[in-house]
Amino acid sequence: MTAYDVVVLAGGAARRLGGVDKPRVRVGGRALLDRVLAACADAATTVVVAEPGPTARPVTWAREDPPGGGPLAALGAGLAHTTAADVVVLSADLPFLTGDTVRRLLTALRSGGGDGALLTDADGRDQPLVAAYRADALRGGLGTLARDHEGALTGLPLRRLTGALDLTRVPDPVASFDCDTWDDIATARARIREHGHVLDEWISAVKDELGIDIDVDTRLLLDLARDAAHNVARPGAPLTTFLVGYAAALAGGGPEAVAEAARKASALALAWPDEDAPDARPAAEPGTDAG
Repeated sequence: MTAYDVVVLAGGAARRLGGVDKPRVRVGGRALLDRVLAACADAATTVVVAEPGPTARPVTWAREDPPGGGPLAALGAGLAHTTAADVVVLSADLPFLTGDTVRRLLTALRSGGGDGALLTDADGRDQPLVAAYRADALRGGLGTLARDHEGALTGLPLRRLTGALDLTRVPDPVASFDCDTWDDIATARARIREHGHVLDEWISAVKDELGIDIDVDTRLLLDLARDAAHNVARPGAPLTTFLVGYAAALAGGGPEAVAEAARKASALALAWPDEDAPDARPAAEPGTDAG
């Protein structure tokens, strides 16, 4: 897909959450901001408009002037660091945003011929902070608003910009779900547990925590763990998968190194019981006591 940039607005006051640092609140073991960053990992440039802090992926930090000046001021500050023709604009509180969602928005933008494409929520409302825009349209709109308001964008609502744009609507009640209250946070956490994605969420959270970025073939590793547990001993499962990871790292890392180390370990585990089979014992030498 053609290169695109991302601007994530993450500097809101989160008053309905008691003023906590909402982008750092964890859902499914990962900070909300990290979940959003993972969905746009293939962006050319990722700008986060907020006070700098730890993230699982490298980003460019920006801040509106004055801090807390509202979404239009924040968007303008983020756009100043982008160069791509298309820009994805996101809030930092989207627990169910995925890479597929971002690609759908970009495809809708590029095929629709308008100024942008945004998600609509379960009630059909526009979600301008889950959207892909033509950067020139955003800059032009912000410039017009700044000129009309003596250079100040502070306090202006986002709809003053998006209302003048030609936008394509993409319905998605799940990916558009954002977390404004603690009830929203609880709903997101429960949905992850209830929909059977716990293992995937755990893998993603561990990768973020350890600072590694690798596509993990969970089926391959689970099959290896099963083989080690059933054919050798149950404690052999976690120890074997650890050794496979260590061997893959020594081999340069990457999915191929993991797959090769897992293949060797799995073959060894499958052959392990055969050593005790009667036909696997060496025949006794003539004239010796085989007993």
